[in-house]
Amino acid sequence: MAKILIAGCGDVGTSLGKALVKKGHHVVGLRRHSPADKMGIRFIEADFTNPTELSVLDTDFDQVFFLAAPKQHDLCAYREVYEFGLGNLFNRFSANHNSPHFISISSTSVYGQVNGEWVNEDSLTEPRKYNGQIQLLSEQRVLAENKNNLVVRFAGIYGPGRKRMLRKASKGGPVQYKPPYYTNRIHKEDCVGVLTFLFEKRLEGEQLHSHYLASDDDPAPMWEVVSWIANTLKCKPPEIKQVEQDATQNKRCCNKRLKELGYRFKYPTYKEGYQKVINDL
Repeated sequence: MAKILIAGCGDVGTSLGKALVKKGHHVVGLRRHSPADKMGIRFIEADFTNPTELSVLDTDFDQVFFLAAPKQHDLCAYREVYEFGLGNLFNRFSANHNSPHFISISSTSVYGQVNGEWVNEDSLTEPRKYNGQIQLLSEQRVLAENKNNLVVRFAGIYGPGRKRMLRKASKGGPVQYKPPYYTNRIHKEDCVGVLTFLFEKRLEGEQLHSHYLASDDDPAPMWEVVSWIANTLKCKPPEIKQVEQDATQNKRCCNKRLKELGYRFKYPTYKEGYQKVINDL
């Protein structure tokens, strides 16, 4: 049984904690306000962006999952979490001469490719926007603390309570058709599955890479995804959005490294995942 800290124990973190508790681990969730249903998790109410509040935090953990997310999408909020918050955690552990293993969440925004290129863990990371730039710096900090720490780059997370694409499809507005704009995603249940899988591989003594890209098997064009959802919801199809021939095409994320390690996606494409979301409406 491992003693595990989930720092930033929100939606994904709480689901992860619940899964790890079922496997017999002792799980502590760090968040500003604990939920009514504890699900076997011991919650600590603290804001890790405030170092004084971390004095209540134990430091004898075997594993830390850093799953924090900014409160809003701006530069200050991203720095607060990925620079100051992460730094406060490392300082708390080092002050007590502890160095637990970290699995830290990042995102595919660290890639700057926009011409439909395939990217993997070894692809060039030159993010064009502040969110990717800040997250890339946090990756480097995590690995500088311990070369055996892990970084998981998630594509766009969808699932229960995350219905942005369903709203887009139901509105029937314009969507880029040509050139295609590629989308990359991962269902929330697969986020939990990937994190649990990597943690267990580490416990088994598996030699792991420093980075894993977690995205499903099908980086499908936005037009294809929205059209399929609209048809499934029995809504009118999207309109073609007129764009320049050199319009951005985003990138396509390759999950080969993760699958070669043995992970199998519960929702390998948007069709299985969004069908579940729609069925649960």
